[in-house]
Order: sequence, then structure tokens, then C-alpha cells
Amino acid sequence: MTQRKYTAASAGPRIDTFLQQTLQNGAFKLKYEILDSEASDGDFETPDIMVKFTGPDVDLLLANRAEMLLALEHVTMEVLHMPSEDHSRISFDANDYRLLRIEELRVSAQTAGDKVKRTGVPFRFNPMNSRERRVIHLALRNETTLRSESAGMGPGRHVVVYPAGMPSLPDPPYVPEPRRGAGGPPRRDGGPPRRGDGPPRGGRRR
Repeated sequence: MTQRKYTAASAGPRIDTFLQQTLQNGAFKLKYEILDSEASDGDFETPDIMVKFTGPDVDLLLANRAEMLLALEHVTMEVLHMPSEDHSRISFDANDYRLLRIEELRVSAQTAGDKVKRTGVPFRFNPMNSRERRVIHLALRNETTLRSESAGMGPGRHVVVYPAGMPSLPDPPYVPEPRRGAGGPPRRDGGPPRRGDGPPRGGRRR
């Protein structure tokens, strides 16, 4: 296990202060524990500190692939002014989501690797954060006939699995998902929504 840089005793009070205020302001029905992580021989996730959430609103944290849980984790690390290279040292979890997600990523990496071996065609994963990309890379690190690399920029950054020796391909353009409710439904011809395409005017908003 890597040397522990953060502990519940040293960083816990700052994490606790921020989470208490944030959860109170958001009226979330959540409790949490700030714990030193147990020593592990694994190298997929080796955080120094675990923050484990329980309570009636855990489902809100885990909705949409734990979007709110991961956002809360990220904002907490920004408040603590943690450098990006330390972001893997603190992990937020609920209902063992992180462990289940790691196993899901490992299986996906193996499936993608088998497909690349069989077809000789590179495989692109959907965009994911740096910690999840690391799991993919580690899951394939012992494959002698494959290689994996991160590609893309910003929120479009993703992992590509190549046959060993194949040069990297150009990145496809990143197209962000359209925001819901932004001007009505899209036109069939691909153009911007016309006036009148949205909800009828004159009604009361609820």
C-alpha cells in the first residue's frame, strides 16, 4: 500500500465541517463516517480516507451512476485544496457502490480486450473520470497483445484499447449531451428549435 498522506485525524475535521454545512443547506437526510481506509493489497483503489454515507437520501447520491456522490467528493477535495495527483486518496462511498463499480469496469475492460483481440479493431470507452480510466488501464496492464491509452480532452476524455503496435487514431470530435429543456425539442431536419416548437405560450409555469 502507498504511504498514507492523509488521515481521518488530520483531514477529517475539515471534511466534517464542509459536509455538515453542505448537507444541512441541501436538507439532505444523510449520515456519514470519516474513516482511515484499511490496508489492502489491491491497486485499483487505495485511498487514505473513506467517507461512507448512510440514510434515507442515499439513493439520491447514487442516481445517474452516482453523479451527486462523485460531485460532492470532487467539491470536497477542491475545498481542501488537494492537488489533482492526490484526488485518489479520498473516496466517498455508499452501499459499496465503488467496489461494485470497480468490478464492473474490470469486466468491461476484459470484454473490450477480448473483442479487440478477436477483431483487431480499436475499442473506445465512453468518457469517464480519471479514477475510472485508471481502473481500465490497470485491468489491462498485463495484456501483451493489447495496449490502452487515454484520449480526448476535458469531459470527453476516455480510454481506447488498441492491438499492441497499432498507432493511435485521431480523436473524434467531442459532442456534449444536449441540455434538457433548452429551447424545446430538436427539429427533424437537425436545425435549432423553431419558435412554437416548445410548450404552448401563455400557460402558467408550475
